Amino acid sequence: MPKPLLQIIIGSTRPGRVGSAVAEWIAATAEADGRFDVEVLDLAEINLPMFNEPRHPRFRQYEYQHTKDWSATIDRADAFIFVVPEYNYGYNAATKNAIDYLHHEWHYKPVGFVSYGGVAAGTRAVQQLKQVLTTLKMVPLFEAVNIPFVQQFLDAGKQVQPNEIMTEAAATMLGELARVTPTLRSLRSPEPAEPAEPETADIDPEAEPAR
Repeated sequence: MPKPLLQIIIGSTRPGRVGSAVAEWIAATAEADGRFDVEVLDLAEINLPMFNEPRHPRFRQYEYQHTKDWSATIDRADAFIFVVPEYNYGYNAATKNAIDYLHHEWHYKPVGFVSYGGVAAGTRAVQQLKQVLTTLKMVPLFEAVNIPFVQQFLDAGKQVQPNEIMTEAAATMLGELARVTPTLRSLRSPEPAEPAEPETADIDPEAEPAR
């Protein structure tokens, strides 16, 4: 039986980001764990434009190739780890944009978090992100890795050198992901089709609302 696919999503897209180093560390940790096939998704490389689909994503009637590609990528995943920074007490816009592009593709999949920042270690970003993900029927884990003052864990080569707390937290989170993932897979049977959305051109903005 094939291993479940764990996708690690790098949320930060800015030059000089720490997120890619943090993602490399958690990806190597997950690969060493051995219970998942691991794939890293870098939102900076994927480079989605600001959400520009004319129809709600629940219809899966995608207009643009970048959306179709993103849909196929997320659809094949069984579980996720979001690697996220904290910007101004919240998570960053590129992460929200990537989430909003899709709907059904996220359903009934567990998600862990590796957050980083200053004194709060990105925890406020994670708390906000959980509210969004539960709306998409995802299952956020309690177990997480929160890295305070992240720069102190980077060596001269900008690689993460974790402490014992980070290592233990990562192992606990991966264990919980491995436990929850098979249970949720059974819920991802084909979902009922959404009713077709009317074409924008067919909607008369001057028409009286139905009563």
